[in-house]
Amino acid sequence: MMPVFGPIRPLRHFVLGQPAGGVFLGLVFFALSLTPSLIPRHFLIQGILSGCVFAAGYGIGVFLEWLWNFMGLKPPPRRWVRYAQWAMIGTGAAFAFICLWLSTGWQNSIRAVMDMPSVESNQPIYVVAIAIVPALILIALGTLIVSGVRLVSGWLRLIIPPRVALVGGIIVVMIVTNITVNGVLGRWAFAAADRFYANLDTLAGAYEEQPTDPLRSGSAASLVSWSTIGLDARVYVQSGPTAAEIEAITDKPAIDPLRVYVGLRSAETVEQRARLALAEMLRVGAFERSVLVLIMPVGTGWVQPPAIDTLEFLHGGDVASVALQYSYLTSWLSLVSEPDVGVESARALFDIVYRYWSTLPVETRPELYLHGLSLGAYSSQASINLFDILSNPIAGALWVGPPFASQIWREVTGARNPLSPAWLPQVGDGSIVRYANQFSGLEADGRTWGPLRLFYLQYGSDPVVFFDPGMIYRSPAWLDGQRAPDVSAALNWYPVVTFLQLAFDLVLAQTSPVGYGHVYAPQHYLKAWIEVTEPEGWTRAELDTLTERLTRTGTYRDIVGGWFREPAIALARPGQ
Repeated sequence: MMPVFGPIRPLRHFVLGQPAGGVFLGLVFFALSLTPSLIPRHFLIQGILSGCVFAAGYGIGVFLEWLWNFMGLKPPPRRWVRYAQWAMIGTGAAFAFICLWLSTGWQNSIRAVMDMPSVESNQPIYVVAIAIVPALILIALGTLIVSGVRLVSGWLRLIIPPRVALVGGIIVVMIVTNITVNGVLGRWAFAAADRFYANLDTLAGAYEEQPTDPLRSGSAASLVSWSTIGLDARVYVQSGPTAAEIEAITDKPAIDPLRVYVGLRSAETVEQRARLALAEMLRVGAFERSVLVLIMPVGTGWVQPPAIDTLEFLHGGDVASVALQYSYLTSWLSLVSEPDVGVESARALFDIVYRYWSTLPVETRPELYLHGLSLGAYSSQASINLFDILSNPIAGALWVGPPFASQIWREVTGARNPLSPAWLPQVGDGSIVRYANQFSGLEADGRTWGPLRLFYLQYGSDPVVFFDPGMIYRSPAWLDGQRAPDVSAALNWYPVVTFLQLAFDLVLAQTSPVGYGHVYAPQHYLKAWIEVTEPEGWTRAELDTLTERLTRTGTYRDIVGGWFREPAIALARPGQ
């Protein structure tokens, strides 16, 4: 007769045959990955994330077991090993089960601070099933790399000491892996992405007619060919409000705003594109307006409509703006593959415009501002050297959702007053630099600006701003003390796990509701521009009415056609 527990013997042998440390730490990491981060996650994304995190924990656990043996430490008594294996795996599984049970509440804690409806279940069974796939793939890749190290070190042991051979094997496999992944696969992937987005970019004008207004870039009278300004760029050129539309919203006289755009294919070099932008600005009379804005778009050339529309409403259309495309790729791809391209373009545009602007009479020249969203903010910040403009400062800048890699943003945030939080810093007396989010900093507080106004708009729930590579081993500063109102109270830092959660949040940054994450709301753009440009001829009551009109459902969308229009394809969402 078959023993009662005979059927489970294969399972028992399989479980006991696994590295207990790897399985235990993998299960713990899996469980912790279910805790909330900055952006709410669908169960499909949660499953993929949890599988990746399990693989990371498994790899660390296996490495720690190997390190114990490599260092020659005394192993535990043999009779304890089996019980310890069952205890570790059982404890990890129980912890994972508890966290799966709690995961729905954790996800709802993020949705609650973003005014999103709660979900009844986070589908824990689906999460586990989905997580198995990336976990197995990553563990298999890790096993392949380890096998490669063993193979190479085995060859090297024939000529050098074993421990030296092991180190040599690790170095050789790391070099080969880096060349293969970054040098071959990475370059091929980026080249393929560049070709793909470049082909999309050439579709500009294929579905819309060339502008007939001679003051618009791409028109028959323009120095910039319509076919070269890019698929996303034409939205910026064509979608701005007219004088009549501004008057209908503001009940004030207005003129048609000026918008200049130079695409990546409009000229061969960065310098040529910058000179073309200046020539086009002179052609349309951009320097005759009261407000002049140099815009650095996101990677694909996208300019978020409410970022510039709100400014044009505030100033009755007496605004000229110019944008210069520097990449075909989405922002996160551009930041990884070619981070300096945007900076080079921003500096070229600023230098040539600033030099010409500086020659104009101070009494009649326009107020000069900088603006950028996401990677555009990264590039725009790097376009100026504050020491070079101190004697002849520009009016200011509005930088929205600056990426965590922005050097100036990091330095200024690091110099904040000690009692102010990292997610809403206060720098000095606020006469030069100010920060705001959707809850604070956008209302006049009586502080006096100096001649230069630098304004950062950043949501506490924006992972593009608050991702930090150092989170892999330390807690981020924005979790110290009181946290931002749009961050879940249940969010805690865990080594490695939180780093991977926020890495996924970077991809999900555009999936949050308007006014959270990396989706900046029109009313917040409007209030930020009020602070930066201090428009004349408005009472506080009139500004409140304008804010209400621009954000009320239907009003602005019916007139101009909608603010939050998607770029070319869903995968190329602005700011990603």
